[in-house]
This record gives sequence, structure tokens and C-alpha cells, in this order.
Amino acid sequence: MKTPKFVPVYTAEGNLAGEMIRLMLESFGIQSILLQESAGAAYGFTIGPMGEVTVMVAEDQAEDARQLILAMERGDLEPPPHPEDNDG
Repeated sequence: MKTPKFVPVYTAEGNLAGEMIRLMLESFGIQSILLQESAGAAYGFTIGPMGEVTVMVAEDQAEDARQLILAMERGDLEPPPHPEDNDG
């Protein structure tokens, strides 16, 4: 199996903001990883270049991820359907 190429889709200020984006994307089925400067992570920086956290997704899911992030920033994001909310 070929390993997917991951590309950046968002830069967050701090690990908490990055984790929120990562979890939102994963709730829509988009796997993501977070990258942060090691010193920034070790010292808990949340601002400036050392506090930046880059959210990365597989290249083939990047456009979907960007659209979800834009919808979230606009306040237009609807949660994904929950499997147990079946009206059938």
C-alpha cells in the first residue's frame, strides 16, 4: 500500500487550536496530523513561529479539508450525521 503524501491545510496558533481542527476534520472522516517546532511543543509556546501548529492531511483530501475549515471559520459548518441518528 502506498503511503499518502500529506500537505498543509491550516496553521493554528498553539497545540489546542491545532487539535480542535484535527478533531473536526476527523469527525468528517479526514485523517490529519499535526506538526510543531519541537522547542515550541516542549515549552508550550502558543504564539509566534514556535507556537504555530501545521495541520496536514492527505493530498487527495486537502480540498475537502480546506472547504470544511472555511465553513467552520464562516460559522456555516454543519456537524456530520451521527450513525445512530437513523430515522429508518
